[in-house]
Amino acid sequence: MQTTNNLLIDELLVIIEDTNSAVKKFKELSLTQLNYKKSPESWSILECIEHLNLYGDFYLPEIQKQILKAEKVSIASTVKSGLLGNYFANLMKVKNGEVKKMQSPKDKNPANSHLTVTTIDRFLKQQELLKSLILQSKKIDLTKTKTAISISSLIKLRLGDTFRFLVFHIERHMQQADKVLR
Repeated sequence: MQTTNNLLIDELLVIIEDTNSAVKKFKELSLTQLNYKKSPESWSILECIEHLNLYGDFYLPEIQKQILKAEKVSIASTVKSGLLGNYFANLMKVKNGEVKKMQSPKDKNPANSHLTVTTIDRFLKQQELLKSLILQSKKIDLTKTKTAISISSLIKLRLGDTFRFLVFHIERHMQQADKVLR
């Protein structure tokens, strides 16, 4: 994948706005509805959101740290995906309304947690931080700036790929939460 910083940022911000709107509607539901599960193995709406919070707990501070360290650029640059980063981002992407089922790492699996509406509030705060970080990244090179990933500190992804992975992952689980609602 190759695009400009500004085009990528605009695409990601649209997805964030859409997911934020969906999550704000979830706040209107009862706690019973938010914790409803189709089966014991499936996730509730709140478990889908908590899963995203757990990823945000890792990625948001990591992204913030790397943005602060990054060299500032005066013009929008081209964003080029790395092989692994593009693979991870595309793995998360919703394609034709479908998502590929995967196992969640144990430390990111919120199954059978006792969750409340504060899970949604925490997510919305994380989304505001993510939006702010994406906007700050307009002034840095999203190809040269690298971030660690949650499954291994030895692997680094280009920041553009990390943003794509994170936002596509959010979109993916918002679709999952919406299916629970229906």
